[in-house]
Amino acid sequence: MKLLILGTRTFAPEIADVASEVPGVEIAGFVENMDRENCSGKLEGLPIHWIDDIAPLAATHLAVCALGTTQRSRFIEQATALGIRFATIVHPGARISRNSTVGEGSIICPGVIVATRTTIGRHVIVNRGALIGHHTTIGDYCSVMPGANIAGACTIGNATYVGMGAVVLDHHTVGSRSVIGAGSVVTRDVPDSVQVIGAPAKIVREQIEGR
Repeated sequence: MKLLILGTRTFAPEIADVASEVPGVEIAGFVENMDRENCSGKLEGLPIHWIDDIAPLAATHLAVCALGTTQRSRFIEQATALGIRFATIVHPGARISRNSTVGEGSIICPGVIVATRTTIGRHVIVNRGALIGHHTTIGDYCSVMPGANIAGACTIGNATYVGMGAVVLDHHTVGSRSVIGAGSVVTRDVPDSVQVIGAPAKIVREQIEGR
């Protein structure tokens, strides 16, 4: 598999490193969509392609998006409009139950454990050492940061950001486009489009659009 990494910021080399350890994956280059001048150089010794120029690669390459923000949907939509298809990357150091599913474009990093009967949506990033319990649903475009622990029978809405070391207790729902602050403990349901922090987690901002 020849793989393009969408993004050129500091998280992009990390995702390239993770994907390079998946058998059969060859990192073919990176893709920029903000500053065309960045395409004049290389990243990790590999070419940087301008987004509008990648359509000819669609027949031979797959992609993943290396933006930690849940707003990566915009970059993904640009690439999709050019015919790019997306890979699903599961690092060999992760453990995914054979009874669980991981959607297209999602990235599962080393040390992640996903329990049984769980569904991880499309273009989700589950970062190092995160734990996801049984019978849980993670929506599209979510970011689950290092060491986060989402318990069993939870639902996390689309484009929600679960910060580093955050805990979501079992049988709770977190709405779409919300942010769970690092180290927070969610002990009750969280609505859409809010930021919560603390232990127990409390709403500190409303009317947000993820992170």
